[in-house]
Amino acid sequence: MAAHTSTEQTELLREVLAAQDRTNEILEELCGILATSHKQRLQELHQWKTANPRLANSCREAAESLSRVQVEYLERMTDDINESADDMAYGEFVLNEFVDRYGPRLAHLNGVIQVLAQLGNNPQQTQS
Repeated sequence: MAAHTSTEQTELLREVLAAQDRTNEILEELCGILATSHKQRLQELHQWKTANPRLANSCREAAESLSRVQVEYLERMTDDINESADDMAYGEFVLNEFVDRYGPRLAHLNGVIQVLAQLGNNPQQTQS
């Protein structure tokens, strides 16, 4: 009976190893696909910047300006948090008002800055 169990364990380990090998193959394929997609995106972005150098520069400047605006916005937001932290901790209404007031604007601002920064940075920075 012990020999039978040992044989079953060996077969089971072989099956596990085969499954791991297949998983590794799939992960390698996925990494290759993602790398190709990323490389293509970088090439397209580089071509766009080459075709629109003035606009790319304007995007970079706008991203820098919006980043300064974001810093001021974050300062106001953190001041508001520090002033009303106790109220937010114990009052769901105050917390919801805070999230409604700052959340969407902050999310949209971050998104716009990210897009402008991508379109406006130097081609050498995008390809690294």
